[in-house]
Amino acid sequence: MKQPANLCAAYNSVVQNIGRRVKIKTNLGRNKVDITEGVIRETYPCVFLIELSHNGPAEPAEPVKTLSFSYTDVLTRDVELVFC
Repeated sequence: MKQPANLCAAYNSVVQNIGRRVKIKTNLGRNKVDITEGVIRETYPCVFLIELSHNGPAEPAEPVKTLSFSYTDVLTRDVELVFC
């Protein structure tokens, strides 16, 4: 995703891609980066939710993990989204 210029642009780019697969690159600080893959499930005025995908056969008892990020995280590059 191209770096948005303001919060409205970040919000609009996430809203337009609800239900699509996305690769999430999260900056954890001190040269640590976490890369995961999931699907954008819901958006709210201040945050959006991403449901993580499983890397193998999912166990029925295993709960689905959901991450939440703010649009400010996208704007400040703490979170980078790559739409698949």
